[in-house]
Amino acid sequence: MYSLETRRLYLCVGMREDMAEFLPAVIRGGVDIVQLREKIIPFSQQRTAAVEMATICADLAVPFIVNDDPELALSSGADGIHVGQEDLSVEEVRQLVGPDAIVGLSTHASDEFTQGLTTSATYLSAGPVSPTPTKPGREGVGLEYAVQSTSRSDRPVYVTGGVTSENIGEYVKSGLRHFVVVRALTEASNPFEAARGIRLALDEALSTVTI
Repeated sequence: MYSLETRRLYLCVGMREDMAEFLPAVIRGGVDIVQLREKIIPFSQQRTAAVEMATICADLAVPFIVNDDPELALSSGADGIHVGQEDLSVEEVRQLVGPDAIVGLSTHASDEFTQGLTTSATYLSAGPVSPTPTKPGREGVGLEYAVQSTSRSDRPVYVTGGVTSENIGEYVKSGLRHFVVVRALTEASNPFEAARGIRLALDEALSTVTI
């Protein structure tokens, strides 16, 4: 199983026609964990996309995660699954995908994070720090929640919500170490350069702090 401690730049992406070009570009730019996140696309189409993404990620030694659906994870060769507060519980998912799979859990409040620490989740996410179109209707939880969650966690905490090359340095100085990126990469005209820019800013900030 992949260790996530040093995997700091997490791409969350929906299906796209140029995935065969896009995904290798952002991975070579610095992305080191990938999630397919789709909510309404039929299973068969998601599975086709997930198989393609799993193959690309395996070739480039990057863990591949799917959102919500254990059947999709198992049938596509994914390395794991990410679930939210309204999905199957971490332990229910763990029974389906096995002890070695990566299982991630979203949290948006302190009590959810505290409960998450009692589960077998491989990692937790905290956010969104600020409101984002990728989570319509969900208010931002603020930077303090993400910082406090990271400081008391015994496993990686991936921070979500508006992460860019401009703010990631300040986030690192605040104590954050793992980041989910969506629009800064999925909407970029040059995905490789966008990923490289974020990664360089992240690595530069990390070089100035104690990890």
